[in-house]
Amino acid sequence: MTGSRRRQALLAAFDGLDEAQQDALMDFAATLAARDEGSKTAAIKPEPRPAEESVVAAIRRLTRGYPAAERRRLMGPVSTLMAQHAVQGREAAAVIDDLEAVFEQHHLEAARSAKAVRSDE
Repeated sequence: MTGSRRRQALLAAFDGLDEAQQDALMDFAATLAARDEGSKTAAIKPEPRPAEESVVAAIRRLTRGYPAAERRRLMGPVSTLMAQHAVQGREAAAVIDDLEAVFEQHHLEAARSAKAVRSDE
């Protein structure tokens, strides 16, 4: 497929998405572009943490802040931390600290993996 046809196909797909999906696609495209420029970590700027935040709100905030995150890989650690809060009564602030670390670690591992793949090509 030529570059022009690829652009047309991408635009057609983009037009078929709702506004939230378009925003997510734009965030993902920005992440990919930054990765290619060698500054992927600089492109990720999660929203600032509010003073009073629930664990669920933190998960949503971090998911928005790391749009390229593989949710399947994050499901286990995020579920464990959520259960520690909901079932075991662990304080929200401590759980959110750990959630932020999980998302950041996942992001760094993905960046290292992508860099390794690019260097193999």
